[in-house]
Amino acid sequence: MQLPVFIDSTHYNDAETLISNYGEEAGLEAANRADKSRSVGNHRHYCKWRQVERLCVLLSIDQSIGTVH
Repeated sequence: MQLPVFIDSTHYNDAETLISNYGEEAGLEAANRADKSRSVGNHRHYCKWRQVERLCVLLSIDQSIGTVH
């Protein structure tokens, strides 16, 4: 399993905010924001919200994923 790479730490803050506001629907909200950004031609925000969506999914899993040190 290949895990995504997260470069911008502000995406974690965005994911945390979405999770606190939307709960289990946080990933869907991030996906909606990405789709909205794509529809207006804003590719930077589209990529950002897709990364936030992936983070929301990873943060919602109760198990450790990948290598644990």
